[in-house]
Amino acid sequence: MPHSTHVTLAQVAAAAGVSIATASRAINGSTRKVSEDIRQRVAQTAEELGYLPNLSAQTVVKGAAPVVAVLVSDIADPYFSSISAGVMAGAREAGLMVTMATSERRSEDELEMIRTFRAQRPRAIIVVGSRQEPDERTAEIENQLQTYRDSGGHVVLISQGPSPFDLVEIQNYDGAKQLAHALVDRGGRSFGIAAGRRSLRTNVDRIAGFTDGLAERGLSLADGAIAEAPFTRDGGFTAMTELLGRREELQLDTVFATSDLMAFGAATAMRSAGVIPGQDISLAGFDNIALAEDVTPALTTVDVPLEEAGYRAVKLALAEDPAPESLQLGTSVILRGSTPQR
Repeated sequence: MPHSTHVTLAQVAAAAGVSIATASRAINGSTRKVSEDIRQRVAQTAEELGYLPNLSAQTVVKGAAPVVAVLVSDIADPYFSSISAGVMAGAREAGLMVTMATSERRSEDELEMIRTFRAQRPRAIIVVGSRQEPDERTAEIENQLQTYRDSGGHVVLISQGPSPFDLVEIQNYDGAKQLAHALVDRGGRSFGIAAGRRSLRTNVDRIAGFTDGLAERGLSLADGAIAEAPFTRDGGFTAMTELLGRREELQLDTVFATSDLMAFGAATAMRSAGVIPGQDISLAGFDNIALAEDVTPALTTVDVPLEEAGYRAVKLALAEDPAPESLQLGTSVILRGSTPQR
């Protein structure tokens, strides 16, 4: 049968020999179930005719659109794009679509996007990003998410706890501590940290873990050994330039950048100053994004299961248990050429 430009549900119902109401229940889902043979017959007929389900109708019938809404800080950052890939894999497995927005770490944008998501009535809202210092919008953001959950939606944060919502938490502190141990064992003695702003909890945890790891090996950071800048590649360049200005004073032999992206910027700053990464000064990052192994020298880093974080967030979002659950994702150190054995 040739496809028309717009196949209606009535046409599908007539071709399948059922009522329009039965066809709707079979295709859009309903608390009133149809038998499996009728469901399959309607589905096959719809496929043959080229019928596309009405998502608005599904939203009315099911109370939510077949969509997972995801809010990330910066989709251009490989950290967030890797997590988003995991979300998409989990959503695809569940037969759901993904809609995505970015906040650029601006709380006013985060609030506006969550309001927009609520109006779209998705199955779940997943918010990805480090906790920030509270501001005047923090309480309203949490209230918007709480209201959405109270209306039957599901909220998952990929962030730091504690949280009143389902939580996927990456072990930033433990990963940084283990990295410090590994770098000392590789011969590091005088350390610097090229860090993102400590207004982000991720940087606070990674700096604390690293300094505590050094302390467990009997070492400490000198005054001025932490340079803060934006949590970006350019921020890494800026922070490393600042540390190089104090290189002799610090007797700097190893630098920890609190993300791989910052480490890439730090490596560029080193080369610009005539310093060879991995030879003159060792360099390490955090996250193990895809490019970390492909740069020269390959970057020592802390592996974070980013795609798994996104995938597991979808699983939490679709779980039936109403009680908030916290899932901890471990990390592991990967040693590469940017921190050669001394």
